[in-house]
Amino acid sequence: MSGSTKTMGVVTVVALVVVTAYTVGLGSSGWLWFGWVVLGLVTLGMIATGREH
Repeated sequence: MSGSTKTMGVVTVVALVVVTAYTVGLGSSGWLWFGWVVLGLVTLGMIATGREH
């Protein structure tokens, strides 16, 4: 895995923790979860393309 893919993985995990904390503390926000899903899909795409090379 390249450095940028590892960074995206860390950002995705941190974002999940932040969105979960926000949901627990202030209530659910559909836009935050939507954004996290998009971020997760981009990260998975980077991982998938990184394994091909």
